[in-house]
Amino acid sequence: MTDASHKERVISQYESCWAARGTEVPPPEGRRHELPADFTVLEFAPRDDRRMWTYATCCMSQPTDSRPLELHLFSPYQSAEPVEILTAVAHYHRTGSPLDLGHTVNFGKPWINESECEYGLISLPYLDGPKLENLTLPDGTVVKFYWLIPVTRQEVEYKKAHGLDALEERFEEAGFNYLDPHRPSVC
Repeated sequence: MTDASHKERVISQYESCWAARGTEVPPPEGRRHELPADFTVLEFAPRDDRRMWTYATCCMSQPTDSRPLELHLFSPYQSAEPVEILTAVAHYHRTGSPLDLGHTVNFGKPWINESECEYGLISLPYLDGPKLENLTLPDGTVVKFYWLIPVTRQEVEYKKAHGLDALEERFEEAGFNYLDPHRPSVC
């Protein structure tokens, strides 16, 4: 499989699930050269049945990865900040420690504007389910597509103390608004 066909498969997975075309947004320069050459972020505009901007990594995973992973992040409006965050998280995943379901990452900045959500939780794609979550490649490898949920420091500490399931229960009980950059912590 060539890198180009891998990229096409990743794009197709997003576009078929979300029934929309993504636009490639060039990632910020910074350490861009340390990411795969075909890495980009896709931007999906809101539509009638999905009233949010969606940003998604493309080729954060590579065909030779033992546990390929792609991430997406939602935003209440169009912004460069999700592109910067996804690029930084992809860089950490590729050059630091491999990420997986249930992991948290420090964004090093607010998710959007002055948000208290300065961390991300890698979660199942609850809004889209298995249709998005699993892409089986021709060699049988499964690329996982997970949701990067912006969370607060208190929520990260709660997850460390009580586990992922307990934090997700708190989200559900609070009916938290994952699109509100100024939402209160659920912990």
